[in-house]
Amino acid sequence: MRRPTLEAVAARAGVSRATASRVVNGQTTVAPHIRDAVERAIDELGYVPNSAARSLVTQRTDSIALVVSESPTRVFSEDPLFSTVIRSASVELEAVNKQVVLMLASSAKSHARLERYIAGGHVDGVMLISMHGADPLPTALSRLRVPVVSYGRPAVPVDIPFVDNDNVGGAEAAVRHLLSSGRRRIATIAGPLDMIAGQDRLTGYRNVLRDSDHRSIVAVGDFTRESGSAAMRQLLRDDPALDAVFVANDLMAVGALQSLRQAGRRVPDDVAVVGFDDIDAAKYTEPPLTTMRHPVTEQTAALVRLLLGLFVGGPSDPVILPTELIVRESA
Repeated sequence: MRRPTLEAVAARAGVSRATASRVVNGQTTVAPHIRDAVERAIDELGYVPNSAARSLVTQRTDSIALVVSESPTRVFSEDPLFSTVIRSASVELEAVNKQVVLMLASSAKSHARLERYIAGGHVDGVMLISMHGADPLPTALSRLRVPVVSYGRPAVPVDIPFVDNDNVGGAEAAVRHLLSSGRRRIATIAGPLDMIAGQDRLTGYRNVLRDSDHRSIVAVGDFTRESGSAAMRQLLRDDPALDAVFVANDLMAVGALQSLRQAGRRVPDDVAVVGFDDIDAAKYTEPPLTTMRHPVTEQTAALVRLLLGLFVGGPSDPVILPTELIVRESA
């Protein structure tokens, strides 16, 4: 059975092919009653537009690249943040008839392939997620004629609009909470220092301790559970008398709780623990984890709005969202 054509739609609706094409391509210069007639004909015939031909007319693909600079294992198995971002972006874009093209960029080879794909005009815009250090991708993509936004402030000096949460302020609130509960030897497990989130959360921790004349006790992880466990063991060796730890994300905090339990330290009696992100698992740790809520869904929605705004000449100012202290039994 042959697929219905645009000509058949036009004939069923009693309009010209050009008018039917304008309706299919979303143009607003068509009278409402004519648009209704064309849309009825589309439904009755089961017409599906040819996406390649439509792209030639509209200069749009209705596809957005979501580029994640992490390994497949990290994205799909280890860190729930990525599944939340992917799901939220898909929902937001589907609401405006656009689709997500997920692209992983964890190697030089994947970077080159991705640049070729985007330069080839296969997507209307790009959302960058989880950029590390001197990653060349933001600079390379900023040279292409395609709107680009970043989930988080880029670590390199490049003029790309971004949405972030208040990492410094959130870390400061976490440490102030520990001080207000009487803790005096407060350590931190920092995130990777080639990422802005890792840098900013460490800055917030140090700001509060410096202002209150307490010394910093720092170990560095990579935002994975295993690194949090190893960093907690290091901290206990470096300062056995520590009585609190601010952990730069919840996955590392889960690992820290495990190491504290293995070392015979009671939480929060001996050592209080505060994380960052408020992932679902934070409610089910033993004890439940006090953490800074990072509004992942809201941040993703704001990122989509920022990108869509760029398509029509909207503002490119950074968007910074607040964090919220969620107090549970660990601190």
